[in-house]
Amino acid sequence: MIKAGIIGGAGYTGGEMLRILINHPNVEIAFVNSSSNAGNLISDVHTDLFGDTDLRFTDRTDFTEQFKEVFPTEGDLEGAVLFLCVGHGDAKKFLEANPIDEQIKIIDLSQDFRLAANSSPQGRLGGAFIYGLPELNKEKIASAQNIANPGCFATCIQLGLLPLAAKGLLQSEVHINATTGSTGAGQSLSKTSHFSWRNNNLSIYKAFEHQHLNEIGESLAQLQGEVKEALNFVPQRGDFTRGILAAMYIESDLTEDEAYELYESYYANHPFTHVSRKNIDLKQVVNTNKCLVHLEKHGNKLFIISIIDNLLKGASGQAVQNMNLMFGLEETAGLKLKAANF
Repeated sequence: MIKAGIIGGAGYTGGEMLRILINHPNVEIAFVNSSSNAGNLISDVHTDLFGDTDLRFTDRTDFTEQFKEVFPTEGDLEGAVLFLCVGHGDAKKFLEANPIDEQIKIIDLSQDFRLAANSSPQGRLGGAFIYGLPELNKEKIASAQNIANPGCFATCIQLGLLPLAAKGLLQSEVHINATTGSTGAGQSLSKTSHFSWRNNNLSIYKAFEHQHLNEIGESLAQLQGEVKEALNFVPQRGDFTRGILAAMYIESDLTEDEAYELYESYYANHPFTHVSRKNIDLKQVVNTNKCLVHLEKHGNKLFIISIIDNLLKGASGQAVQNMNLMFGLEETAGLKLKAANF
């Protein structure tokens, strides 16, 4: 039985992590840390978990000792995993301030270690952080000690482009418009996440400059080598709660059938990414760990639609998928989640 600890358990990604792990057949939750909610019942914060767990948040900082307390054999920490569901910049600070036994696997959901230049932080042994996109790095993830979970926009966009990069076919500019739900902004309120502003509204932010472009670029280069043409990414805030829809197009000589054959072949051994020959909509993936991809050919342009749930395949679900691979479990364990269509 894997023993899991969660740092930052009161936010959106922490809540999704709890919902998955409480029902995971191979996991026992060792502790859930939240300094602002210490002593409170988890179900007082994540109220939908009332009746599912009697766990309370803790603010203890002796994390390695907390793991040792729940293992039958003292000091046997190879079955331990620590999820960092913290804000960007906070994971790096956490590891610098809190030495974690190198036997304990770490999966970080922030952006701190996603780029190659930042993948070997101070104060953390056990090798560099591996970029945790299973459709790109499944074998590396299986042998990793530290995982940097991808960003939500990055996951959705990359899964729409990886098959082309694998064949060296990103030879012209890619145009990307992607819309995310309000949970993508995190739980802390700001002007653009408050209901009164977000409801019945739509806006663009960080056009052509979104931080996820860097990790997307590194992943595509891993398959194709240098991608010389621009990725023109325009992100949008949608007035819905969860999910991302990315609509992309690129000039391509592939026929529509050739494109489908390429994508279906690439994702044949990846259980959560599916290529649909019918048009797709966001409700098909909300509350699941799936990505759906749809292709169309319009003249010389290949049009690609990619959709995910930003909190699951874009965050906590993918983190558990990575955990399954790291511990040699069935990749889909605990993640056979069913969407509610309406």
